[in-house]
Amino acid sequence: MNAMTPELALKHIWTTAECDPTALRSVSLAGTDPGLPSVYRVGTLASATIAATGLAAAEYHRLRTGHRQHVTVEMRRALASFRSERYLRIDEGPPPALRDPVMGFYATRDDRWIQLHTNFPHHLEGVLKVLGCANDRAAVAEAIRGWDGGTLDQTLADAGLCAALIRTPDEWAALEQAKAIAGLPLFEIERIGDAPAEPPRQDGGERPLAGVRVLDLSRIIAGPVAGRALAQHGAEVLMVNAPHLPNIAPLVIDNGRGKRSAVVDLRDAAGRETLRGLAGGADVFLQAYRPGALTARGFGPEELARVRPGLVYVSVCAYGHKGPWAERRGFDSLVQSASGIAFTERQAAGWDEPKHLPCQALDHATGYLAAFGAMAALARRATEGGSWHARVSLAQTGRWLQSFGLQPDGWKAPDVSLDDVRDCLATVQSEFGRVLGVLPAECLEETPAYFALPPARIGAHDAKWV
Repeated sequence: MNAMTPELALKHIWTTAECDPTALRSVSLAGTDPGLPSVYRVGTLASATIAATGLAAAEYHRLRTGHRQHVTVEMRRALASFRSERYLRIDEGPPPALRDPVMGFYATRDDRWIQLHTNFPHHLEGVLKVLGCANDRAAVAEAIRGWDGGTLDQTLADAGLCAALIRTPDEWAALEQAKAIAGLPLFEIERIGDAPAEPPRQDGGERPLAGVRVLDLSRIIAGPVAGRALAQHGAEVLMVNAPHLPNIAPLVIDNGRGKRSAVVDLRDAAGRETLRGLAGGADVFLQAYRPGALTARGFGPEELARVRPGLVYVSVCAYGHKGPWAERRGFDSLVQSASGIAFTERQAAGWDEPKHLPCQALDHATGYLAAFGAMAALARRATEGGSWHARVSLAQTGRWLQSFGLQPDGWKAPDVSLDDVRDCLATVQSEFGRVLGVLPAECLEETPAYFALPPARIGAHDAKWV
């Protein structure tokens, strides 16, 4: 098999969505892997998914103006975007703390490895309860040495906690969950209802997504990156958090750029009515809850398409919407661990313990694919009408990355420091202080991507449209 290139990967995304193939002539991609130390073609994944997002924005703008514009993506800048949370700085301070000390890899009794994900306090408390040990990395390691890996993996999953047994690619492929997503495309864009065509608003402004309203019900990285990508092309993005759910402060700042932020409590009738009213005025409803969670509250895609005919509903999940793990809690690093990516990185580099990718590549790529799916569906709505549902998952993105082929010595590439990418960053004043963050990587010649708003604290704005 020939190695995947950014151009081929972009073509795959574009044709999967049945977009106009002539638009691909308006894209220039620069750079080759390895751009970061990895045996995987992470730069190809970054360039292609970001270019797809930029090109979709340019095409939606063309529907309004009749003008096609050129889109350029440099792999170096795309990889900086894929590490945006790592390069974030507040008031020129230290790198943000993104992980709980207990999170990480542990050896089990049967000479396997398991990864714990304990960044939320209730997940940490649950893991410590199952293990019966203190909140101390050494105590956790000692407790896990008393468990067989597969048993602990299943026990933690059954308890609704976040962990993953380190599997080889072949072990993953043999699981029913891997078989379930193997039958799915990289992403899906489905028509779920009838509605009249809605061309882009002529009075919305000059930016590609001017006049497009996006509800962003997501946390951490993949979903928020999707909302941020839509905001940087001019969408009005209202991030909606629940008052009782935890978050990670640096990620709120990094992924909150360009958005307003409100709090809505879906546990009470008033909150549900507020969200239903917001959805009635939205163009895109972006959510990253586990499959079925919002449907149980009355906010599934079909229900909201009846509330707002013409809505584009976007679902982001960890392991895919089909298969026995569909409702399993998961994060980027866990999907890497479960699917063989962490095993392969370790094997190539000769490490003693498993090794993750040099960035949260599955999160960021899935986020950009979600934003792309939203814009591709908006374009379909503009020309043929209908309500639409776009679905993406970290596991499907990871499976695609694994299909790109390996670069055996890629792990020897030099790492990229903050100073190496300072030209990819910019500072904005916010209520958090001076925020240094990564700029959008896609360059549109007529409508540059940028953040019109600084990041805001959770609940800083009213739960209503401007």
